[in-house]
Amino acid sequence: MTDKKQTDTSEQTTPAVDPAYEKYFDFSKAEVESNEDGKQYMKIGGRSIVINDQPDHKAGRKRTKQDASVHYDFDIPEDMRGIGYGKKYLIRTYGCQMNYHDTENMAGILEEMGFAETKDTEEADLIFLNTCAIRENAENKVFGEIGHLKALKREKPELMLGVCGCMSQEENVVNRIMQKHQHIDMIFGTHNIHRLPELLRDAIQGKEMVIEVWSKEGDVIENMPKKRAGGTQAWVNIMYGCDKFCTYCIVPYTRGKERSRLPEDIIAEVRDIARQGYKEITLLGQNVNAYGKDLGLDYGLGELMNELHKIDIPRIRFTTSHPRDFDDYLIEVLAQGGNLVEHIHLPVQSGNSDMLKLMGRKYTREEYVELARKIKTAIPHASFTTDIIVGFPNETEEQFEDTMSLMREMDYDSAFTYIYSPREHTPAAKMEDNVPMDVKKERLARLNALMGDISNRRNKELEGQVLEVLVEGESRKNADVLSGRTRTNKLVNFRAPKDVIGEVIYVQIDEAKTWSLDGHVVEFAEV
Repeated sequence: MTDKKQTDTSEQTTPAVDPAYEKYFDFSKAEVESNEDGKQYMKIGGRSIVINDQPDHKAGRKRTKQDASVHYDFDIPEDMRGIGYGKKYLIRTYGCQMNYHDTENMAGILEEMGFAETKDTEEADLIFLNTCAIRENAENKVFGEIGHLKALKREKPELMLGVCGCMSQEENVVNRIMQKHQHIDMIFGTHNIHRLPELLRDAIQGKEMVIEVWSKEGDVIENMPKKRAGGTQAWVNIMYGCDKFCTYCIVPYTRGKERSRLPEDIIAEVRDIARQGYKEITLLGQNVNAYGKDLGLDYGLGELMNELHKIDIPRIRFTTSHPRDFDDYLIEVLAQGGNLVEHIHLPVQSGNSDMLKLMGRKYTREEYVELARKIKTAIPHASFTTDIIVGFPNETEEQFEDTMSLMREMDYDSAFTYIYSPREHTPAAKMEDNVPMDVKKERLARLNALMGDISNRRNKELEGQVLEVLVEGESRKNADVLSGRTRTNKLVNFRAPKDVIGEVIYVQIDEAKTWSLDGHVVEFAEV
């Protein structure tokens, strides 16, 4: 979060803010009305809230299996081209790789409209918060930022503020913003990014808060401009949404049903990324190995990976997997190696079968372990990482110990571990959250301590070995040290000239730490 700079208002040349500004944005007494066309709006104090669409979780849960359409005709409307010249935008992104990739799309659209990027909140003319809804803590951070931006909006009324991403797909979030945060100008959903030029036009020209959040499934929009983050790695969406409806998860509501991109569009994008010189791509999807099931083709993630395997790019990864959709052919393809790296992220969530059933995961502990055994047999040097939730409703100490024993059995390289927090409108939110917070925290601490011990031991086994490393850039802690990742996604720190950033090199590991490795360069790789 950028700290707000102190401003000497006595030397400002801009007009003073109307003291009635606060009242102007008071919508606390507003009522929703509809016109004769069925359009919903609010109006109070001289400003309207235009509601094109609002999120509806009931509609999301009852969604149909209707096919999504693919569109190749994205274009910036004539009247919005150049509207951003001389103006700057800032997008603050929270959450997963999918959100960061959405930000790349929004940045690309804004720059085609003439906007230039800035990292300085004070000089931005447009600020978007691209949000995450997966945990309560993520939402709290966003609402804290919305509150901080209120003072900036008072000083700079022409500043455009937008909230987008997964939080905007939640009914309670949209209602809260309408009632308590009327300085926000735009709220739009994960299915509405391609509508950004039209929504921005409505907000600027109409001086209205514009809300457009589709609960219906978004179509697949190709040819949207992207401003990639640069560097060595690129993300490629291969599908959107999730149909699993795990009882704790809000994603099927915020991201919609599973929709796969056509294979030829993905392959063309990966080839283009390779031509641009990127060294690694990560295929993205909320449930990436369900790819292709909605296309009506005998073509899944295994077939896609087999095609991408032939493209001249050093590394290909994918995330996130669901164990239920990880089939034998995919394992066979990954075992080819080459540019298909040996890192498997396989979320388990719990090591107890009764908990897994309550979570709606649709597999047992035994089935998960058998799948992992198949993968380890085919890819002996693969690293395994996972996601685990502690303190889910009704979790007993014995059931938690099953999770601890699974962690030992699986010998994970690392794990993302979380304390359960209910998400409104999910089935689990109706369960009694009956594991006390102090018990949740104590279990999380024990789990993390065990994970640290296992990770430290596994890393120690790498001391003295020479590993292939893709150099990503300077270390976060020391600009004189470079860092990169192995094929198995291990973080490696070493000293080398800055001109090797973006290259694949070989590093001998001198010292293993719990979450990283230190080493020295022994040679460069030919890729």
